[in-house]
Amino acid sequence: MKFLELKIPPVLLMMIFAAIMWLSKDISTPMILSSQLTIIMTLLFCFLGTIVVAAGVIAFKKAKTTVDPTKPESSASLVSSGVYQYTRNPMYLGFSCWLMALCFYAANPLLIGFVVLFIFYLDTFQISPEERMLEKLFGQAYLDYCQQVRRWI
Repeated sequence: MKFLELKIPPVLLMMIFAAIMWLSKDISTPMILSSQLTIIMTLLFCFLGTIVVAAGVIAFKKAKTTVDPTKPESSASLVSSGVYQYTRNPMYLGFSCWLMALCFYAANPLLIGFVVLFIFYLDTFQISPEERMLEKLFGQAYLDYCQQVRRWI
């Protein structure tokens, strides 16, 4: 299924998943959570997602490299500072946090399955091809970085 590799920009994929999740929210019984806890968890995941995505974009801009995930071969430098010291994919982690926020907002535990599918898709069709390209571009420096920093968290 290589034809799916690097085809759908992750931000578009996240929006597609969010739309599907929103349309699916009433399929099952909602979680029994207090409205305060629902609000807190929704805001927490939104906040975390926003901070992590913003930190990733800022680090890329500081390094003067592309944020276009469909063209990893355009990477001008290996970014390993800032948030990239803790996760190799902060923008994708942030997108996943936003989808988790939607799960809490909708109060539907079944929506977590969509988050898992989103992560699986990204891991298979976005991150793995990106990593192959980054290894070609940056060689041992990238392999060393992969040994030091986890793919997600």
